[in-house]
Amino acid sequence: MTTFKCTNTLRLVALSFAATSVLGQGLERMYVVHNTCPGPINVFIGGQLETTALPTRHAISKVANVAAGFWYTDANGGRYTGVGTVRAGFWLNNYGIIRDAGQINTGMWVAPRQEPSPDGTCSRAECADASCTDAFVGVPQVFPNATSPPPFHYCGPATNITVDITFCPDGTFPPNSGIEIHPGSSVTKCLDVRGANFANGTPVQIYDCNGTKAQKWFVIRGSTKVQLAGTNFCLDAGSSPASGVGLKIWQCYNNLAAQQWFYTDDNRIDLEGQGQCMDLTNGVLTNSNQVQTWQCTNFNNNQVWNV
Repeated sequence: MTTFKCTNTLRLVALSFAATSVLGQGLERMYVVHNTCPGPINVFIGGQLETTALPTRHAISKVANVAAGFWYTDANGGRYTGVGTVRAGFWLNNYGIIRDAGQINTGMWVAPRQEPSPDGTCSRAECADASCTDAFVGVPQVFPNATSPPPFHYCGPATNITVDITFCPDGTFPPNSGIEIHPGSSVTKCLDVRGANFANGTPVQIYDCNGTKAQKWFVIRGSTKVQLAGTNFCLDAGSSPASGVGLKIWQCYNNLAAQQWFYTDDNRIDLEGQGQCMDLTNGVLTNSNQVQTWQCTNFNNNQVWNV
């Protein structure tokens, strides 16, 4: 197969690394994803959840098309959509890292298993913190030349090169302030800790979004705690969850049923094994309305929560 390099005459305007054009179809490669983060992570490819809770110090191998899309995790304040995450992107023999402006959710290395050459090809792409320069800030709107310096990388001409993708290469999560959780009926209202009182038993309510720490959470797709970022407090349903019981924060504990939630594909946050979901009480968006648990029902917008 002929390898691909962009030249000065071949400018692919508005083409992202995640493009699925026919130019990339048919070229597959082995990818090895390593989790060296301090806890398990979900792995997404092209917006789809590929692996759930990959344990720390473990790796998975995956043969995928080079145009499959971005590789990322929603750990540590990333969103399942890819927003707020560090992403690995590939286009034939080209590769790089993409991040959003501001904070990042994990560090990342992308490294072909090929000896780097003196001219810089096959070099490792790496981004360890929010100030890293070896990453595109946002998806590039013009595809760079093959001879461009980092954050653009190239490794070829062989097409069967295995690539290692490492999350948290230094073994830690970078600082992250968390994300807002919005009721399905409003993007201007946020899940909020009443009075920013970070103490056991403080009610969790709906309030105008204001960017404060009382509205910043960590939540991931699938089995999850809903943890207040930067604290050891979690969304807690109490010892006897039932329809109409108000939600609160409480010190986080492992394997505590009252704090074990599941963020579903249709954006419900349900209490695992209890048949109860986080619910916008009476559908009311008025400030200080405490949220509750309620029997999970399909197509109930009061139980839809977006990040």
